[in-house]
Amino acid sequence: MIESLPVIFIEDDELVRRASVQSLQLAGFEVIGYSSVEAAKPALDETGAPPGVIVSDIRLPGASGLELLEHCREHALDVPVILVTGHGDISMAVQAMRDGAYDFVEKPFASERLIETVRRALERRRLALENVALRKALAERDALVPNLIGRSAAMEQVRRLIAKVAPTDAAVLINGDTGAGKELVARSLHELSARRAKPFVAVNCGALPEAMFESEMFGYEPGAFTGAAKRRIGKLEYASGGTIFLDEIESMPLALQVKLLRVLQDGVLERLGSNQPVRVSCRVVAAAKGDMADHVAAGTFRRDLLYRLNVVTIAVPPLSERHEDILPLFEHFLLEAAVRYERPAPVLTERQRMGLMERDWPGNVRELRNAAERFVLGVAEAEAMTGDDTGTGEAVLLSLKERVEQFERAVIADSLESTGGSVAAAADHLQIGKATLYEKIKRYGLAERGENGKDTG
Repeated sequence: MIESLPVIFIEDDELVRRASVQSLQLAGFEVIGYSSVEAAKPALDETGAPPGVIVSDIRLPGASGLELLEHCREHALDVPVILVTGHGDISMAVQAMRDGAYDFVEKPFASERLIETVRRALERRRLALENVALRKALAERDALVPNLIGRSAAMEQVRRLIAKVAPTDAAVLINGDTGAGKELVARSLHELSARRAKPFVAVNCGALPEAMFESEMFGYEPGAFTGAAKRRIGKLEYASGGTIFLDEIESMPLALQVKLLRVLQDGVLERLGSNQPVRVSCRVVAAAKGDMADHVAAGTFRRDLLYRLNVVTIAVPPLSERHEDILPLFEHFLLEAAVRYERPAPVLTERQRMGLMERDWPGNVRELRNAAERFVLGVAEAEAMTGDDTGTGEAVLLSLKERVEQFERAVIADSLESTGGSVAAAADHLQIGKATLYEKIKRYGLAERGENGKDTG
């Protein structure tokens, strides 16, 4: 609850201070009153229990409310400061709001006005603290869970292939539907390779106009064509030392396929308008929709280039073939969206979770991510998207502690699934002690779902 965050009230007039503190306490807030900024300083600077909101008179003995505002801007930027001002100080208070004060209350003020202002400020403070906690939870989840989220057998196979192939320079062809996560697979190959410190360059072959394709890929010299005023380094040259990801490779023009094949064979290219060969060394990862053999048979793709590109093929299955990955992905996207948009992270009802699982998601992971973002923003049609328990079309919001625990439970369940139920292996993966993991397994009831915590490692 937002009322659990303490309110610091600073006022040198004892009668006003007592009356205001009492009014706020009756409204359910935790309030501590002080007669001066100096008296409140220890509470303001206490890192263990920072205040939720500060309410301070502008004119005080010793340091003024404006000096307090300056101190908070340097040491407690997220703490809202409400200034109490006399009639003659309104212009000063308005300027203070421009300098970062949350609001001001003019004397004499009704207790309802003070209570409502404090309530709004506490809501803003609570949201800021919640987003700090969500960012921390997201960072921990990203550190513990592989980039490719999901516990289906198909995704386990994808992860195993990436682990085997990533350290090598073998060319990889990633096959999968639009939105299935092909670029994420390509990035994982790059990040787990010795080339990770060099550029990862993504090119959508289907989005580049054919007239611009050659200059974008190979670069050009000044005067190579009208408008070429200075040298431009192409994508292949820029990616040298790193990885180039060619998405929708089946869309590459035939004339460019010949030139790409030469780069792959000889490791050299020539910029447009130049006869000087440029040596490049980049790993090529390509992605395609559908069966590339069909494009070869139709004469739109060179067979020899295909052989160069698919030393290893990684198939990314659509969500319709791995329904068990839908909820972990959706919950991950909810957390990401809550952090990005600074909104509370909704927690789905059981009926909504079932609704997510029942959909085929033809747009795959991309569609699922968009649905999660709309849900966080409150613009999703909850019933149409997932089914609804409440009759209101809104998700049930749990406390921050409950939301963080839900994500922690998902991380542990994922790790246990990927390690075949071995607590020892899961504890090592999660970098926590076995005793701690056993306690969390028991607390989250994972044993009741078949993850019995038996140490098989």
